[in-house]
Formats: sequence, structure tokens, C-alpha cells
Amino acid sequence: MDAFIFILNFLGTLAFAASGAMIGLRKNMDIFGVCILGLTTATGGGVIRDLILGLTPPMAFQDPTAAIVALVTSAVFFSRHVRQVLTHNQRRYDLLLFWMDTLGLGAFSVIGVELAFSQAQRPTFFLLVFVGTLTGVGGGVLRDLLAQEVPYIFVKHIYACASLTGAALCAGLWHYTGSVTAMLAGMTAVVLVRALAAHFHWNLPRAKL
Repeated sequence: MDAFIFILNFLGTLAFAASGAMIGLRKNMDIFGVCILGLTTATGGGVIRDLILGLTPPMAFQDPTAAIVALVTSAVFFSRHVRQVLTHNQRRYDLLLFWMDTLGLGAFSVIGVELAFSQAQRPTFFLLVFVGTLTGVGGGVLRDLLAQEVPYIFVKHIYACASLTGAALCAGLWHYTGSVTAMLAGMTAVVLVRALAAHFHWNLPRAKL
């Protein structure tokens, strides 16, 4: 189980760091700005989650592994060759950003559920889903605010709803299928909902003036 959590956490950190770095590239930031966006996206949701669960200092500050992975990933994306590959092809950029965001969202949504199960004294279903969703979307919200954009969760492809779906499925299956199966099912649900929303152009109703 520990190895599975490590792999999932590594995947989510790498994916979210990549998405944060890509937003930084689009905003023409310098290497410091790109790395900060990557780091914030990869660790922001986890920091908020840990504070809610009473884990202080947050794990991101106790173990530098996630921060190192995020910074290295961001620096790689800032390299001249990668920048040229991404910035000269808008479709490639959009597709990679979508899948990095989706993989990070899926991984962190179920990791949030797992940590809530292990740390909360009485992990209610509401708490599990809330913490899972916040872990999934928190880093992206901080990223968008730093980049001075409307947070992605409010405007694109059923983002928060996908996280909610995956976290709820993971929490609901936990005692019936075991933790690993529940987490895989929850992550798959997030990816599936996001992919279907992008393919069929699903979005929640918007306010019209």
C-alpha cells in the first residue's frame, strides 16, 4: 500500500507541476515564476488538506520529495527545447495541459480520501469527499489566482464535478473493495468524466446577463 501511495503521489505531483509550469510559460514568466507555479500547483492542495486535518506542519514542509519533483519538472518544462515544442503548437499545448491537469486531479482526489481515512478520528462520507475534492482542486485554484486567471474549476470541462465524482466513488467503495481498488476506481472515474466532458463539450450552466 505504501508503494502504491508513493507512486500515485509521484504521478500527481509530476502532472500538476507540469500543468503549473505550462501556465507559467503561457504567461511568459521567467524561470522563477514558472517554478513557483509548478510548485504551488503540485503542493497547494495538499497543504490546505493537511491544515484541515490538523497535520502541522503540512507534509510538504516535512518531506521535500514533492517539492523537489515539482521544481525539477518545472525546470525541465522551462528548458529551451521543451518550450519550443509546446509554444509552437497550440493543439499540442492544450492537449498536454488537459491530460496533465486530469491525471493530477485524479491522483490527488483519491489521495485526499486516503489521508482523511487514516488521519480523521471519525471520517464521515462528507469529510472524505470534501477533503478529496479540495486536495484535487486546491493547487489548481492557487495556480490560477497567481497567474491572474479565472480559476479553471469555474469555467472548464466539469473540473470540480469530476473530482467530486472520483472522491465520492473512492470513499463509497473503500470498505467494500479495499483501499487500492477504491482509489483506482475513483481515479478512473475522474479521468473518464473529464475525458467525456472535453469530448462532448460538457459544461455546467453559466449565468447570463
